[in-house]
Amino acid sequence: MIIENESIKEVMQEVESTEQTVDKQVTLDRGKALWIYQKMNEIRHFEDKIHEVFSTGAIPGFVHLYAGEEAIATAVMAQLDKEDSITSTHRGHGHAIAKGCNINGMMAEVMGKKDGLNKGKGGSMHIADLSTGMLGANGIVGGGIAMAAGAALSHKTLGRNNVAVSFFGDGASNEGTFHEGLNLASILKLPVVFVCENNQFGEGTPFAYSSASKTVSERASSYNMPGVRVDGKDVIAIYNAFEEAKKRALNGEGPTLIECDTYRNYGHFEGDEQKYKSPDDLNANRDPIPLFKEEAITQGWFTEEEAKKIEQEAQETIEKAEEFSRNSPLPDESELYTDVFAD
Repeated sequence: MIIENESIKEVMQEVESTEQTVDKQVTLDRGKALWIYQKMNEIRHFEDKIHEVFSTGAIPGFVHLYAGEEAIATAVMAQLDKEDSITSTHRGHGHAIAKGCNINGMMAEVMGKKDGLNKGKGGSMHIADLSTGMLGANGIVGGGIAMAAGAALSHKTLGRNNVAVSFFGDGASNEGTFHEGLNLASILKLPVVFVCENNQFGEGTPFAYSSASKTVSERASSYNMPGVRVDGKDVIAIYNAFEEAKKRALNGEGPTLIECDTYRNYGHFEGDEQKYKSPDDLNANRDPIPLFKEEAITQGWFTEEEAKKIEQEAQETIEKAEEFSRNSPLPDESELYTDVFAD
């Protein structure tokens, strides 16, 4: 079934009265702005490099790229530390980089090499690093939602002053784990924030077609928690929404659902021709990186010269990561049955 682009735009632009909105106030500082811009560029260069290398056949399996959604991961992770927990998705490279995972190890992992973050055995969709609070990307749609609730329960039970964050897409919002996870988190008032990265398509199916509700965030009212819908290309809007949600979580007030309207640069997976997309779709031509750069320079957080230096350093970091990965050996056959739950 074909949905006209205009109808998609109309649905996206409507916000239900049950939802909260976030004022465009500025609470960032220079240090965080510099960090965010650095991570945004590292994510973009990483994904562009993966796109390039995948086309040569050097990467086993599938990859799902995060380019275009950088504002979300960075705005959230700028407010977390390694003791805070996150769960990710099949499109998880951006979350991993922003949470502090080693980029060399990530690149090697995607390429299936021994020096990968998970010894080359997890690949793109299963990058994890417990030392940074990255509990793992997940090849199962919606698979991280209940995990985040579990991590939040752990934080609460042990009396830690930490939060858990679950990243998931619009497709996952129609999975049973979404409703189960939000319901349980609300009942127990867990310190967890649910962040829906609504990039408008569940693979190639428009959200307007697959969802009976016009937005994801309006569903929060069913589970007695705030639902906030923000521009997923706007770092400051996301930062402010998450700042409030984190305060609620740490104050014992329970979870928040944040929906970020965004758009991915590449296909659902590499090789996806994206025939379902149109250049007229909302957010199709909006890039969060120059948008944030312009805002940051206007606010005086950094200069054009500093921005160029960050951009160059990010590119060099990714080039070195590719070289590191190409020089890394493949896992030895003797390790085939190690690090697995059963053989």
